Amino acid sequence: MTGRIIVAITGASGAQYGIAALLALREQPGIETHLVLTRAARATISAEADMSVEQVRDLADVVHSDNDLGSAIASGSFRTDGMLVAPCSVKTLSGIANCYDDTLVVRAADVVLKERRRLVLLVRETPLHATHLRLMTEVTTAGAVVMPPVPAFYTRPASVDDIVTHTVGRALDLFGIDIAGLRRWTGDRGHSPTPTPIRAVES
Repeated sequence: MTGRIIVAITGASGAQYGIAALLALREQPGIETHLVLTRAARATISAEADMSVEQVRDLADVVHSDNDLGSAIASGSFRTDGMLVAPCSVKTLSGIANCYDDTLVVRAADVVLKERRRLVLLVRETPLHATHLRLMTEVTTAGAVVMPPVPAFYTRPASVDDIVTHTVGRALDLFGIDIAGLRRWTGDRGHSPTPTPIRAVES
């Protein structure tokens, strides 16, 4: 089977994470990407990104409507290696935690969990109250990995692209996907070469 990764972009701030993941996965031979954009994600992309919604859609091999609960990725019989939700809004987190499968993003995530596949949620919210934390605990208990996009400063990031690149690389690590040029901690406290960013803007 060709490797398949579902990438969902929801309406939280940080659409760049999902875009960067799609760009990185394009460079991985044998990986087929399936993209789902929520309605709020389309608005966030328009507000935050230097790419249009259509350009983002073009980065994926297959694009699914968030309203299409009959889509292939809504069934466990359609084999994937897992799903990355980047960014993951609290609304989406709540839907996944409560198995409220009224959208394809939530249904696909529910399928990934029930099939014991990898689900990584870049939950984008701060500060957090007790209910946020409870929802994170519930999805973690169900098998998801909650990975808030917290930057690592040992990489000496010089730009937003550097921060996004490192976070996305670490998220894809969780699927066993190694991104070339990802700066890793080696114990060397001296200066290391600047990582090559995954550009979310066509040059």
